[in-house]
Amino acid sequence: MAFNLDAYIRKVPDFPKKGILFYDITSILTAPEAFCFCIEAMVDLYSKKNIDAVAAIEARGFVFAAPFAARMGIPLLLIRKKGKLPGITLSKKYDLEYAQAEIEIHREDVPEGKKILLLDDLIATGGTLNASRELLKAGGAEVTEIFGVVGLPFLNYDKILAPTPVTTLIQYHGE
Repeated sequence: MAFNLDAYIRKVPDFPKKGILFYDITSILTAPEAFCFCIEAMVDLYSKKNIDAVAAIEARGFVFAAPFAARMGIPLLLIRKKGKLPGITLSKKYDLEYAQAEIEIHREDVPEGKKILLLDDLIATGGTLNASRELLKAGGAEVTEIFGVVGLPFLNYDKILAPTPVTTLIQYHGE
């Protein structure tokens, strides 16, 4: 069944700065039919694949990953910004365009030797996903696939995320 996901993604010009076209997925969340489409599409894509857990990136990635993990009957691993987790953590610093960021995961949550689907709402440059993949690898897990609801391949995320397969529900190729 065809579903026009594009109709549910708000495009905001000049946000967060002039010249940027922002693809806002919050409008998917306000439309139950669009949100359900995304979760069902994810289940269809991954129900027959050997995935032991799903790891999601703060914060919008959590929104899509939680119902998916529940439907799949697999653990949900939370990748958070530094300082948000109370337990013993693994951390990874990575570069942003003009700064540096750091993400963490509870050490005990990383399932050593298990296959992980890494998920975020939107894939742009791939920097945060790459750091997340390295974080999970440091904990002994293997990221076998990466998923995003929206992909912006014109930002060349495929180069930084190779060789891990990347799947998105919709792609935008710039203006």
